[in-house]
Amino acid sequence: MLCATSRLLAARTATALPAQPRGRGPGARCRRRELHFPGHPELDLDDFLTGRLARPSVPVGRRAILRRGRMPPAVGGGPARSELRPRRGRCGPQTARVVGPDETAKPAARSRKRPGWGSRHFEAAGRWALLALVTLLSFATRFHRLDEPPHVCWDETHFGKMGSYYINRTFFFDVHPPLGKMLIGLAGYLSGYDGTFLFQKPGDKYEHHNYMGMRGFCAFLGSLLVPFAYLIVLELSKSLPAALLTAALLTFDTGCLTLSQYILLDPILMFFIMAAMLSMVKYNSCANRPFSAPWWFWLSLTGVNLAGALGVKFVGLFIILQVGWNTISDLWHLFGDLSLSVVTVGKHLTARILCLIVLPLTLYTATYAVHFMVLNKSGPGDGFFSSAFQARLSGNNLHNASIPEHLAYGSVITVKNLRMAIGYLHSHRHLYPEGIGARQQQVTTYLHKDYNNLWIIKKHNTNADPLDPSLPVEFVRHGDIIRLEHKETSRNLHSHYHEAPLTRKHYQVTGYGINGTGDSNDFWRIEVVNRKFGNRIKVLRSRIRLIHLVTGCVLGSSGKVLPKWGWEQLEVTCTPYLKETLNSIWNVEDHINPKLPNISLDVLQPSFPEVLLESHMVMIRGNNGLKPKDNEFTSKPWHWPVNYQGLRFSGINDTDFRVYLLGNPVVWWLNLLSIALYLLLGSIIAVAVQRGAHLPAEVEGLTQVLLRGGGQLLLGWILHYFPFFLMGRILYFHHYFPAMLFSSMLTGILWDTLLRLWAWSLASSSLARGLYVVGNLSLLLGTAYSFYLFHPLAYGMVGPLAQDPRSPMAGLRWLESWDF
Repeated sequence: MLCATSRLLAARTATALPAQPRGRGPGARCRRRELHFPGHPELDLDDFLTGRLARPSVPVGRRAILRRGRMPPAVGGGPARSELRPRRGRCGPQTARVVGPDETAKPAARSRKRPGWGSRHFEAAGRWALLALVTLLSFATRFHRLDEPPHVCWDETHFGKMGSYYINRTFFFDVHPPLGKMLIGLAGYLSGYDGTFLFQKPGDKYEHHNYMGMRGFCAFLGSLLVPFAYLIVLELSKSLPAALLTAALLTFDTGCLTLSQYILLDPILMFFIMAAMLSMVKYNSCANRPFSAPWWFWLSLTGVNLAGALGVKFVGLFIILQVGWNTISDLWHLFGDLSLSVVTVGKHLTARILCLIVLPLTLYTATYAVHFMVLNKSGPGDGFFSSAFQARLSGNNLHNASIPEHLAYGSVITVKNLRMAIGYLHSHRHLYPEGIGARQQQVTTYLHKDYNNLWIIKKHNTNADPLDPSLPVEFVRHGDIIRLEHKETSRNLHSHYHEAPLTRKHYQVTGYGINGTGDSNDFWRIEVVNRKFGNRIKVLRSRIRLIHLVTGCVLGSSGKVLPKWGWEQLEVTCTPYLKETLNSIWNVEDHINPKLPNISLDVLQPSFPEVLLESHMVMIRGNNGLKPKDNEFTSKPWHWPVNYQGLRFSGINDTDFRVYLLGNPVVWWLNLLSIALYLLLGSIIAVAVQRGAHLPAEVEGLTQVLLRGGGQLLLGWILHYFPFFLMGRILYFHHYFPAMLFSSMLTGILWDTLLRLWAWSLASSSLARGLYVVGNLSLLLGTAYSFYLFHPLAYGMVGPLAQDPRSPMAGLRWLESWDF
């Protein structure tokens, strides 16, 4: 097929028809491309496509007719026809006009040959009927057996729990923006879920709790991916077979089906990505009617969907980049249109700034305003945020609290690192293991509130109790030499020249001594950043550093996660590098001293912009620090397009109800082949055009669909896939699915175009039409049959594992890495 196509493109067509230059101005954009044939004033392109005239070739006498057949017509109009003679409408694509030498002689004859209103109405009804069929099939596959298994599967333990937090208004921390989780919580609330299920671990039975509302909401959005893809491909190619093939690829993909049936962020994210893509191509199609109601509607809806995509996950930035590139390209072409005034170009620019920048940012910020308004109760996420942030949470010990303003000896305090998501200075009775520095008590940082975060601040040279009522209050001042005694274990904060557990050239920090009695390595000089010696230290507001008196190093946290012996808490070191960084700057948060008067903390509550900025800093740091859990499957980006390894959603043993996330291998490998073929074919076409090859009109129409429509989809695949190679965080198989949507749409357009080109190159009209129909049916039926074989992966398996010859899935384990 590719060889035939290459020969077509490489040859210069002897009968290239003269073309009138493309007109300028809005009116020129909306004219229909019309093609006429020398010697046939009564015929036009409609006659050519319906077989009344063979394709023109080298003239023999006055008339010459090629003996090859015509292009096979698509149901509802194929890309060749629609590219050259697009449908009339308010939002039709911009096309050029190609005319022959007999243009002025045939207006009446041409009008008689055009399809009437009834034919166009029938075409539109066919499109809507197919869309309804595609949508119905998508919903049927996604909602089938939605209630199974009736227990927590994979990441439902996270996102179901977060939905419960919204219902209970309990503050929590997550590495993703809040919109997706808010929608899950809203779906649960509206469906009668009361937020009391704990979602502790995968496998927990839901029992009487109503989980179907949250699963149903995700399945609803996942079901809409198929009709969205159908409409996108139909808009880009104007070919119903291409759109139908794309819909089949996504409907019968077991991976998309699995992701759509559970309480996850993925179907919500993909919904907004596809909705943004659909809005963008619809808005592009309205380019000949700028500032009309449809133009404003699709442009604004694009902005809304961009906000939704970014509000679910930060990878929504990739679709923003695609829309941004499309917008810049569009504005560049408008800028080069000399028939448009500078004022008109300015209006276009302003409209895009308003709809694609201001509107998405406003909506994105509004989701955080709702997020912080709803989650107003203290919860498990408090410790990730600053003390000032925690003061706004009801139930937190800092909310509406009053504590002593200045630090004094004898006070019981907690010390918090100022770097986001580091946490509190912490110790516990466990010792460093043999071979890890000195075998003394571990000192770490911990993100959550805990009694092991409490320290008593004492003078370095006396053991007298500062809280003795007979002794006067003595405040801690900038430059004082102090000891910090761990309240629960009575060991002092200590450092020495032993190397830190994880960070080279840093010193180990331990807990040392008995009942507060240690040695000179327990002495620290407390310094307030940018303050003079002798100044008092203010709780919450003073930024302090602790300098070890013997070694001269600075107490800090590397942010590195300790192994299991350190309970996966964060490493604390004493760094000899004295440069001021947030890792080595702390503040005093909790402060208990019965001898001091208290002040209210209401004045410390941050503003909304400060809260918004802090939450993003914490999320970004948390994203970069994600680590795999025990027995958790991780993968590399190169694994994903080849469907190298799946992911267990539920069950391990042969007695369990097992669900395995794996793409339909026929669909995924066809997508991978299609990307390679597209790059090859696109390169051949680009080289041929650059070398000045004159293509037949119908081939030119197909190549324009392939290069422009397919190019947008290839760009979407690249943007949603290749950035993962640059990410340092842990990656999972499900991260590839947004890119998979674009590769499936590209597959639909590519194979429809290849079949049309192949059919066009055949001599027989009936053979061409038969080849086109058989080719499309083969792809559709092959995809459906592969789904029949692999559907137990999504709907659940019980019985012997695939390694067992008795298993019905034994013959389907095509790769050793598939462990279903």
